[in-house]
Amino acid sequence: MTSADPIPFDRSGIPVPVLDSAPHLIELYWAAWAMAWDHVVEREGVAQSPYMDEGFDPDTIWIWDTCFMAHFCKYAPGRFPGIESLENFYGMMYDGAASSVSVQHPDNPPLFAWSEEEYVRHTGDLARVARILERGYLQKHFAFFDTVPVGSVYPYSNTPTSIERTDRGYLWNGVCSGMDNTPRASEQGDGGTYGDILWFDAAAQQALSARSIARLAELVGDHGLAAEFSARHAELVELVEDFWDPEAGMYFDRAATAPFEFHRVKTPAAYWPLLAGASGPAQAAKLAAALEDEAVFGGDVPWPSVAREDATFRGTGHYWRGGVWIPLAYMSARALADAGHGVVAARAARRLLDHMARTYADYSPATIWEAYAPDLAAPSTGKDDLEIVRPDFCGWSALAPIAMLIEHVLGFRVDAPRNEVTWTRPGGAAGIRGLWCGTTSLSVIDDGDGLLSVEASGPLRLTVDGAAFDLAAGRHTLRVPQA
Repeated sequence: MTSADPIPFDRSGIPVPVLDSAPHLIELYWAAWAMAWDHVVEREGVAQSPYMDEGFDPDTIWIWDTCFMAHFCKYAPGRFPGIESLENFYGMMYDGAASSVSVQHPDNPPLFAWSEEEYVRHTGDLARVARILERGYLQKHFAFFDTVPVGSVYPYSNTPTSIERTDRGYLWNGVCSGMDNTPRASEQGDGGTYGDILWFDAAAQQALSARSIARLAELVGDHGLAAEFSARHAELVELVEDFWDPEAGMYFDRAATAPFEFHRVKTPAAYWPLLAGASGPAQAAKLAAALEDEAVFGGDVPWPSVAREDATFRGTGHYWRGGVWIPLAYMSARALADAGHGVVAARAARRLLDHMARTYADYSPATIWEAYAPDLAAPSTGKDDLEIVRPDFCGWSALAPIAMLIEHVLGFRVDAPRNEVTWTRPGGAAGIRGLWCGTTSLSVIDDGDGLLSVEASGPLRLTVDGAAFDLAAGRHTLRVPQA
């Protein structure tokens, strides 16, 4: 924690994963939390202090970095101010609050609503949901992304916007989309420029926001708001459908002018429509297959930022021309698991974590990086393909060692509003101690032979490999029926 008098990191209140077969992943897990603690900063002149710093510039905050950081902070609510950090954006952008930090790219991917939805799944904090919906933060940001004039500059930001809604989708650019030097739209990739393509992920992220707002509204009983944003979601799903190329089995950007040809560059951005509920079962199966295809997003190191078969792919990473970016991996794994392809997501997550652990062990300094090389146990190179990316990036790169370990390698999914934890066991001696589901702490360990030792601090439903157990507070010994 960064402050005038730093407080040393300790492990209290943080879930303790158990995976006897992979001590290297447990080591990386604790290293990620310790590095993340150094990104908890206190500062005067902001709406929320302390908050999570992304690791770029202490005077600037990024929307999509902060939203993604919330997805691992949800495992230690109260210790790591993940969702609280969003208040700095809400205050500046929608309450008109003065601030000592500025927002970089206010038209970054619009992920506030998704992060709020995921956070309440873990905390059950419906009072927060009711407050932010009453203040209209999520609804205003949804409208902002659709209506902001291109090139707008605001007092809270020194960067002009690039997002522009058209009848067929959204014009954008690589930097504001977060995929800075992506070959999706540049002079080196597919003959386009930033202004001449419609970015399918912008439409999908808006669809995701609409669905999350609808779900949050339902949680607090605002059925009118839920219906309004369910209708918005349906409209955006129809828009996203136009970006699916059935011949390639992939989502692609399209030219912004007739005849609106596909720009066929395969990137993991293809999983945003799946996460947003805009893909059918056949499309989900194609996207799952792409993650198992070594020529696309599979291989020993999954999720390169451009398919390995693409001419622009670089095994050194070259930032978004092959570099493995943990937030897109996290998003993709979540999308696949939610669409019924959890086994594929788990296999890929394990390969990614093994690669991060190899890099941590073999590359000096031993740290967690902004992005990873897809063909080397090393950090990715940057935009010049020479200098390496930033170290100690926890920051969003803590997502894999923490959230992907818990959710995909170990197989836990928390739903605090339903007071339920679902566990798809990985096999062998595995489990977790002190996993929070709302205010209830759950510990569950499989001894490797199917005998589960469980302790819950309150009543809870635990579903293990499809078998449901309604637990009272206390200790339990369970045996899951064999399939």
